Amino acid sequence: MSTSDEVRALALALPETIEKEAWSMPTFRVAGKMFLTLPDDETSMAVRCPKEERDELVLAEPEKFWIAGHEASFAWVRVRLAAVDDAAELRAIVVDSWRQTAPPRLLDGHPELTAPA
Repeated sequence: MSTSDEVRALALALPETIEKEAWSMPTFRVAGKMFLTLPDDETSMAVRCPKEERDELVLAEPEKFWIAGHEASFAWVRVRLAAVDDAAELRAIVVDSWRQTAPPRLLDGHPELTAPA
């Protein structure tokens, strides 16, 4: 089971990431753009995910991934932290969301983060 503390540590270790509270929850941003939130009571996270991939994830692993009603029209997916048992998977999810948001100069400057984990 993954925890919000692990998510926070992973996110803040990524280049130029900051934590900022918005909508009464922690949000994580790179270059001013949000790539991860810890909504509710921090038992889940919301991450960027292309809609096509998001729908496949939800269908394949509904116990782990779901779409919150207000996020349905956006490229975000929710992840139940209790369903993520593998540290490598958690890191891959966080890094992938960061990669989708980071500007090209950061991606170019950190090639170790640009290849899928």
